[in-house]
Amino acid sequence: MAAFEVRGGKPLHGEITPQGAKNEALQILCAVLLTSEPITISNIPDIRDVNKLIELLRDLGVKVGKLATDTYIFQAEHINLDYMDTPEFVAQAGSLRGSVMILGPMLGRFGRCQLPKPGGDKIGRRPMDTHFLGLEKLGGKLTLEGLDFYRIKVEGKLTGTHMLLDEASVTGTANILMAAVLAEGTTTIYNAACEPYLQQLCRMLVRMGANIQGIGSNLLTIEGVQSLGGTEHRMLPDMIEIGSFIGLAAMTGSEITIKDCQIPELGLIPDTFRKLGIQIEFRGDDIHIPAQPHYEIATYLDGSILTVSDHTWPGFTPDLLSIVLVVACQAKGTVLIHQKMFESRLFFVDKLIDMGAQIILCDPHRATVIGLDHTKRLNGITMTSPDIRAGVALLIAALSADGTSTILNVEQIDRGYQFIDQRLNALGADIRRIQ
Repeated sequence: MAAFEVRGGKPLHGEITPQGAKNEALQILCAVLLTSEPITISNIPDIRDVNKLIELLRDLGVKVGKLATDTYIFQAEHINLDYMDTPEFVAQAGSLRGSVMILGPMLGRFGRCQLPKPGGDKIGRRPMDTHFLGLEKLGGKLTLEGLDFYRIKVEGKLTGTHMLLDEASVTGTANILMAAVLAEGTTTIYNAACEPYLQQLCRMLVRMGANIQGIGSNLLTIEGVQSLGGTEHRMLPDMIEIGSFIGLAAMTGSEITIKDCQIPELGLIPDTFRKLGIQIEFRGDDIHIPAQPHYEIATYLDGSILTVSDHTWPGFTPDLLSIVLVVACQAKGTVLIHQKMFESRLFFVDKLIDMGAQIILCDPHRATVIGLDHTKRLNGITMTSPDIRAGVALLIAALSADGTSTILNVEQIDRGYQFIDQRLNALGADIRRIQ
């Protein structure tokens, strides 16, 4: 098991380019299963979850060629459906949350798919009901084997229908969408997720020959087609990395420029960090964060305490609430962090409290942060990364702290952040990877 040894208290300086978007990659890569023609994808992040998904696709029979560091060509001409019956497939798919994204493409093109309960972050209940309810409405027949193995198949062809999703699930919408593009007739998906990454998937499918209306809204209309062709696709920069770097600059009093951010796709992220008092400058498509010795949390117009909460797009993404929470530890003022979607995502705050942060964990979903205003530094400690986003939040805390911190289980961070220690060391951080 690897760990990071972090010597904190050093301001950083320089430019950093965000990786390709992890959450987009998991959808886009599985979409290659929808056609027998080649698809070229660029700006693919070199992270554990994505690399494991590419390996899974290769073992299913997808031809995979690496054209450049971040560019691959895929061709799913001959898929080995029998591989899904092997123990190797069960082990692979069960260790990777992103494996759930093969359901829609496999059912749409081949008429069947099976999957063990996928892995991923332990951040609370992450039910898959939306995926299966939508696929069943298209004609799929679901069979459960125990509580941790799913089989779904269709007799004949999937058939378009109207559906109202019980939640605006991003991965659920993507799975249903990828099945519906090859279904007979018209499918309407109401209460669909509309995140930029899902819009990217829609545009890629349209270039492949799909007929999708309502892209960017919560009502998608899909006219099924007989088959799809190949295309080229470039993924967006990772908005979660961009937000993490904004928070890192503020917490460590650093001057950092984040390059090539696709700012129009960031939604409320810049303005949410501005509410914490962080200065953010747009320079073309770059984001510049000047060094700030202090930043002050805004209040509401009536003077009451600010609440930052997550919501479905275009609301604030839940993946950045851990970053907002840790950045607030050194702000001036008080903020209530309300994590609505996952009941275990705030449990890492005990490590921040041990470092000297002033946080009250109100319940599994809410934490009140009383900022220290840089009058007192956090202290370095030994801690464990519980999930991807909390792991990076703890890394940011360690980089701002006095003394040396050790972060265990950094494989969690590696799942979502590409060579994060090397890239931050290039800005002046002191992070050493140890066993």
